[in-house]
Amino acid sequence: MIRSIQIRAARILLGWKQKDLADAAGVSIPTIQRMEINGPERSSAGNVEKVQKSLEYAGVIFIDEDDDAGVGVRLRKPSTD
Repeated sequence: MIRSIQIRAARILLGWKQKDLADAAGVSIPTIQRMEINGPERSSAGNVEKVQKSLEYAGVIFIDEDDDAGVGVRLRKPSTD
């Protein structure tokens, strides 16, 4: 599951306000605020999936934690098509 810091970082990396993410995901601004402050585990799985899919559709790649580094986010390389 993605973490609150990843949601916040992804949103900022895209230059989105909380309202932009809420609109893209079809959830309320308080839902985004709760996910960013309390963590996505405090929200419904459906809402977390909507937020994650919206960020991924916008070009975000979520990086899982491994032995050498913590979690993170980055932007997908733009398509050359």
